[in-house]
Amino acid sequence: MTLAIPFDNSYARLPKRFFTALNPTPVTAPEVLAFNTSLAEELGINTGGLTSTELAKLFSGNEIPDGASPLAQVYAGHQFGNWNPQLGDGRAILLGEIATLKGRVDLQLKGSGPTPYSRMGDGRAALGPVIREYVMSEAMDALGIPTTRALAAVLTGDEVYRETTLPGAVLTRVAASHIRVGTFQFFAAREDTEALSALVTHVIERHYPAVKSVPELLEKMMERQARLIALWMSVGFIHGVMNTDNMTISGETIDYGPCAFMDTYHPDTVFSSIDQFGRYAYAQQPQIGVWNVAQFATCLIPLMEDRDAAIRDFTDIVHRFPEVYQAEWLRLFGQKLGLPALEEPTLVEDLLTLMATDGADFTNTFRRLPHEDARDQFIEREKFDEWKVRWQSMSPDTTLMADVNPVVIPRLHRIEEAIQAGQSGDYSKFEKLLKIVVQPYDPNIENSDWTHPPAEDERVTRTFCGT
Repeated sequence: MTLAIPFDNSYARLPKRFFTALNPTPVTAPEVLAFNTSLAEELGINTGGLTSTELAKLFSGNEIPDGASPLAQVYAGHQFGNWNPQLGDGRAILLGEIATLKGRVDLQLKGSGPTPYSRMGDGRAALGPVIREYVMSEAMDALGIPTTRALAAVLTGDEVYRETTLPGAVLTRVAASHIRVGTFQFFAAREDTEALSALVTHVIERHYPAVKSVPELLEKMMERQARLIALWMSVGFIHGVMNTDNMTISGETIDYGPCAFMDTYHPDTVFSSIDQFGRYAYAQQPQIGVWNVAQFATCLIPLMEDRDAAIRDFTDIVHRFPEVYQAEWLRLFGQKLGLPALEEPTLVEDLLTLMATDGADFTNTFRRLPHEDARDQFIEREKFDEWKVRWQSMSPDTTLMADVNPVVIPRLHRIEEAIQAGQSGDYSKFEKLLKIVVQPYDPNIENSDWTHPPAEDERVTRTFCGT
């Protein structure tokens, strides 16, 4: 039986210099690790009648579903501030697009073999990064944060070689699109205004259908990025590698490499093993967002008839990022304190300062604020008590707080436990963790082991890309 996917592949209809058409490289013994049945139903993908073996062949890339147009996208990017004129899908193949009631989405196989953009890499993914992205992306979606999704994870039966030998896997990723700031940078660097114009038209039709001009596209994209990063900050999420090739034009979170949710709060927290100077630390994320939007703005200038005027106008738009971000940050953190009408940040900032000084757990502090045991997060409890008197005098809405402050997040030590077990052939920890993190506000999980921060010997202080 053939998998019924209603493909309509608009990106494949763009000029050939946007991509390289090729099929995934087959794997030896594909086996389904996880399949997101509810997401498949949302996308209108009918898997009825298909065996697990047939699904494994399709979502490993061993068989190509009818209507797919497999391709690897080309793009460029600034990586840790350093310009790379050609990157691209080095270990991913875009199968095609589906037009759903909620909009058009991509289906992409990640870990599907080498492409012309692999840069000497093997094009494969190890099981660990696939587990991490599956868990993190589904948790982010459950938290209401724009994100790519995980449709399937398939074991390949092949080994990949990183620092050691590891089991291989393929992730099927769903995204509003995989068009990045770096996609625009690739053509802007080549002064290919024809391609830039085609890309702008494609992006507007796909992501911003109400937009009527290039400046308006920049403004709407800037607003989405500002609000996305404010959402990250509100849950203590650190992306870890905010390169321009990892920022989507659609405003979704993408590429869950060296990412993590903070346990102990500190604004300078860094997890990525390659971020030696803290460029992408938690508190730096808004500033990097501005920088990345500015790179996008630079790409659009060649499309404008009066470039001097465009520079002035685009600069004004980019400079609005902090205003949009701060308003969204205040709204979100006001809700976390049960104060939706909070008008100035001092109360939030004072709490965060206390949390950083005393090493309070980010998630548990906000979740437990209405309860007496919240002070257990602090060393200088008298100072917290003083803050709490100020806060309570403002009559916080504790029902709202329960709705917006998660009980549970995908804590890094739990993900590492699932990865280590999975590499030994035990997938039960992954399955249980996934089941828990997609119910982030479930009060039945309150005070369970899933809410506990890591013990000293469980702490994970560094994360890795997995490439």
